[in-house]
Amino acid sequence: MPAPSATLDLAMELLRRRSITPNDAGCQPLLGARLQALGFTVEHLRYGQVDNLWAIKGDSGPLFCFLGHTDVVPPGDESAWQHPPFEPRLKNGQLSGRGAADMKGSLAAMLTATERFIRQCPQPGYRLAWLLTSDEEGPATDGTARIIEHLKQQGIQIDWCLVGEPSSSERLGDTLKNGRRGSLGGHLRVHGKQGHVAYPQHARNPIHLAAPALARLAAQQWGLANAHFPATRFQISNLAAGTGATNVIPATLEAHFNFRFSNAQTAADLQAQTTAILADCGLHAGTHYELDWNLSGQPFLTTAGPLLETCITATESVTGQKPRLSTAGGTSDGRFVAPTGAQVVELGPVNASIHQVDEHVRTADLDQLADIYTAILLGLTAHCSPATRGPS
Repeated sequence: MPAPSATLDLAMELLRRRSITPNDAGCQPLLGARLQALGFTVEHLRYGQVDNLWAIKGDSGPLFCFLGHTDVVPPGDESAWQHPPFEPRLKNGQLSGRGAADMKGSLAAMLTATERFIRQCPQPGYRLAWLLTSDEEGPATDGTARIIEHLKQQGIQIDWCLVGEPSSSERLGDTLKNGRRGSLGGHLRVHGKQGHVAYPQHARNPIHLAAPALARLAAQQWGLANAHFPATRFQISNLAAGTGATNVIPATLEAHFNFRFSNAQTAADLQAQTTAILADCGLHAGTHYELDWNLSGQPFLTTAGPLLETCITATESVTGQKPRLSTAGGTSDGRFVAPTGAQVVELGPVNASIHQVDEHVRTADLDQLADIYTAILLGLTAHCSPATRGPS
């Protein structure tokens, strides 16, 4: 292997830090110190057990923000890894370690791109910011969402937000995420009456009560695909009932389910349709069941605009191929920024190995990703007025 580049060297330093949610393990102080050296004003904000960083540079013009997270998911059985997950390994053109793709490799590329850009363009005509959290892989309650509220109180509005999540499918830059589906979870508890299976007349079986409704919910066509989003999907993720004995009718059934929905629907629409189906199947709230809802993210979509256009052009200029746009996949912290009116795009490494044993990323991809991020930062200067840009 050749000597590590600045991006690869920083990625390896971040990977050595065991920052399992919600621990930051010193990643943010490391990045914050380098941002401060570039002239950023850096705030370290801790809520509960979560570390967050907000850094900003510049006084005027639109506000561009790199959004990322320093936390990683647990490695699982560490003996199943070819190499210890927090001892980064370079082999056959790949960097392996927990967080290599999700998303410490992106953070390293963001930082070196920021350093390079400021050297090339010290007065770009827009403001630069970084928002980092150690709570993206966890509950996500004391991270980006809290920082956005903090910014609102200060009257700070993000205009352009680039999220370093691993968006690519097979090769770097083949896919940009210009939106995400909403996520609505439900916890259903159906009440019956426990009894002996031989005497069902003295009991009420919640499994029998719930089965027709669950079947209807699973078969329902909730929302068609459109030009930007796939069809809305309903999935049951957990189903539990019974005492463990084969001769006992249980007293309750619990089901957890989730909707991933497009911007053509609202959470209220899905909730109303769900309760209507339950009622049509003879189940009524309070009497037969309880249902709690959790809206963890609204759908969002970034259409034509300076950020998306610049990201497409920059990616194509570096990789030689135009990326496709997608809103598929899970949620990201972009869901907390988009409702403020910001344009949000996700662009990062190939996601094939994320959350898996032996997570890895191509080393060449990290350097190329830094090139793409630099090209985006340079490209955005064209969307700022000459008066604010000044000499570079």
